[in-house]
Amino acid sequence: MSKELSVYWSEFVAALPLATIGLVIALVMLMLAKPLSSQMIKPISYISSSILIQKVVRRIFSLLVILLGIYIFLRLAGLEEFAIAILSGTGVVGLIIGFAFKDIAENFISSLLLSVQKPFKIDDVIEVQGHMGVVKQVTARATTLVDFDGNHIQIPNSTVYKNVIRNMTANPKCRGYFVIGIGYDSSIIKAQQLAMDTLKETSAVLSDPEPQVLVDILASSTINLKIYFWVNIHEHSLLKVKSLLMRTIMRSFEKAGMSMPDDAREIIFPQGITVHQHDEKRAAPIVEQEKEEPKPKSNEEDLIAAEGQKVDLSSDAEDIREQAKQARDPEQGENIL
Repeated sequence: MSKELSVYWSEFVAALPLATIGLVIALVMLMLAKPLSSQMIKPISYISSSILIQKVVRRIFSLLVILLGIYIFLRLAGLEEFAIAILSGTGVVGLIIGFAFKDIAENFISSLLLSVQKPFKIDDVIEVQGHMGVVKQVTARATTLVDFDGNHIQIPNSTVYKNVIRNMTANPKCRGYFVIGIGYDSSIIKAQQLAMDTLKETSAVLSDPEPQVLVDILASSTINLKIYFWVNIHEHSLLKVKSLLMRTIMRSFEKAGMSMPDDAREIIFPQGITVHQHDEKRAAPIVEQEKEEPKPKSNEEDLIAAEGQKVDLSSDAEDIREQAKQARDPEQGENIL
């Protein structure tokens, strides 16, 4: 037993100088991993400006440098088989981790693709899977939106990348429309002209592309006009402009004496209706007092009623951006866009 121990000790003493050199090399490689990786990714910065991609590549280079130092140490220490086992086992462990954290890896890869392709930017108004809001933050895991109710919505990057992204900020011009019905006894041409005059007089409505007033449907009791208009959503709110146009066009129709009847309704009496005829001689005369129906307010009367109150048509997106800046971050992590 003592002879075997002496043999092991002799082998250890003989391998100690090389093991020491290998340990020193491993420590030096460990210290040089970060600066070396920073130098090695400089060519990548000319290809892609994505911070996330540069960070991932730098970490991969750092890991390779550290693994190389460990491999040199094990070889010099006479542990070649152990070194080979570690290197081969690294790939197996990587596969196991990849299957175990499939969703995390999918989100991470999606974040890489989003940072390269950049379908949107911070503060853009986008819609993904029915969720619309201002982009507040994009991390390696999820994209955070602040919707127009002030709520923070976190969508996994894999969901964002695989679904349809509707970017409403890329093109500032946005079209809106609404339907208004007039009676069959009204002039369609006159109604179209009145609506078009209102559209042209509203400063928030763009002249290019020009607005349109088209006949949409011949309904049961109304002729429905569909009114299209364009606004610059960077400056004005589509919903506010739509509300203003509906109000002013309705008032202009009322002032011009155009009827806007309700939808026709059919009432069925299964048991029928019993009709009794009164004797005209005995029937007491019914004196009806004529009541004056209130006249609809004109556009000028609306303006007088709202005197001193400026109509706010500004975009709500800027208010949401300010709220997003003041709110806390829903999760830790740096923006990658």
